[in-house]
Amino acid sequence: MTFVQMIDCKTDRLDELNQLLDIWVEQTGGKRTATHSLVTRDRSDSTHVIEFVEFPSYEDAMRNSNLPETDRNFEKMVALCDGMPSFTDLDVVRDEQLNKGASRRFFLDCISENPELLRELLTYDYRDHDPSNPADLVGIDAFLREVAQWSAGFDFTFELEDQIAEGDRVTTRWTWHGLHNGQFMGVEPTSRQCTMTGTTTHRFREGMICEAWWQYDRLGLMGQLGVLEM
Repeated sequence: MTFVQMIDCKTDRLDELNQLLDIWVEQTGGKRTATHSLVTRDRSDSTHVIEFVEFPSYEDAMRNSNLPETDRNFEKMVALCDGMPSFTDLDVVRDEQLNKGASRRFFLDCISENPELLRELLTYDYRDHDPSNPADLVGIDAFLREVAQWSAGFDFTFELEDQIAEGDRVTTRWTWHGLHNGQFMGVEPTSRQCTMTGTTTHRFREGMICEAWWQYDRLGLMGQLGVLEM
């Protein structure tokens, strides 16, 4: 279970505190178990600072606390604060990346099952960057026509391998499985089962996908269809 430690303190030396954290990160490379650090400041009180540190588990957090570098860092941190920082140990009971969920729905529910649902996920000015197309596709209807071409040529599904979210972007590594049962790019149906790998990065605006960048092995797909020598 993911574990988060909240460190609450009062200080007017935030720059020095950040420098101290940078030093700790450098010194603990290869040893620390912390995976994510977030430092926040109270908008109504600029001296009120809260740091959240994430760990894979409580046990990992304890191992991190026992590092000599952590002890030295804490002593220096106390010297920068007005009084002793307080610690709160938090077990994470729900961790939902909303944009990641929308990207999953894009692949699993919309493109493969019901493309019209894309109207609920994409902005009106959605822009699609696909190196296989001579120009970007702009707008939901343009993208739906692209999806229709693939659906006409294949009965296909996506298998999601990995997802990484940061800021307003989500990158998904996927494997595509398709049965070639219709014409595709001038190739008559072969009834061949094909597989293709790729990645897609989505950019979000106000909870909706407004832009996408695709990278995938279309050349390898055409080889599986017998168009190219492999």
